[in-house]
Amino acid sequence: MQDVVVILGSGPNATEAQSWSRDMFDHLVVLNNAWRVRDDWSHFIHPEDFPEERHPPSQASAQIEVTYQDYVPQNNTFGGVLFAGGTMAFTAAYWALAAFKPKVLAFIGCDMVYPTVGHTHFYGTGVADPLREDVSLQSLEAKAARLGLIAAAQGCTCVNLSRLESVLPYERFHASQLRDLSAPVVRPVFAVNRIQSAEAALGYDAPSGRYWEILDQIDPEKITQIDQMWLQAYTES
Repeated sequence: MQDVVVILGSGPNATEAQSWSRDMFDHLVVLNNAWRVRDDWSHFIHPEDFPEERHPPSQASAQIEVTYQDYVPQNNTFGGVLFAGGTMAFTAAYWALAAFKPKVLAFIGCDMVYPTVGHTHFYGTGVADPLREDVSLQSLEAKAARLGLIAAAQGCTCVNLSRLESVLPYERFHASQLRDLSAPVVRPVFAVNRIQSAEAALGYDAPSGRYWEILDQIDPEKITQIDQMWLQAYTES
């Protein structure tokens, strides 16, 4: 039986996951500070510059830390972070697709919508990293559509466990329903292959994942055109 993977971010609603029974899913992938929400996480994933003092103080033998050395090669198999979107939510999702080949990929605390008043994160106010000026983040909606289509082509259903406003366009469920979900009805393999071929044709290669080192080679308008292709394909699917 294929796995059910939950990706837990640091959004204000991340604490909803505290009450969920652990048998509802197989893997709990926590991003950055989200290890504070539950201590039974399976994988802790963070960027290269995530401060050591903000890591979990300890971890069980079965718990695994995932670093850029692990996720950059996996992300590259899906076209690289420049096209995937340079946020940990998307990075972790592509890593999980490669690592587990799951049946379901579910998100909570990953809405990427930041209120101007009140808490932006479950622990208070933090930096809205996905809203930074970055060529890989011109359209979060397009990056979410891309992930949904690539996952579906692989036989994986992306779902949103959030009840808040969200960038993620996926159908919404409760964690208690995850085991009952089925594989995607449509596998958009042709559309995915066509757009990924258009990405590859641009030649924006950054095997190290550090796409900012080749910014002089990147035309943002070309990225915008690719984003529009993903959005259109997602709507049509």
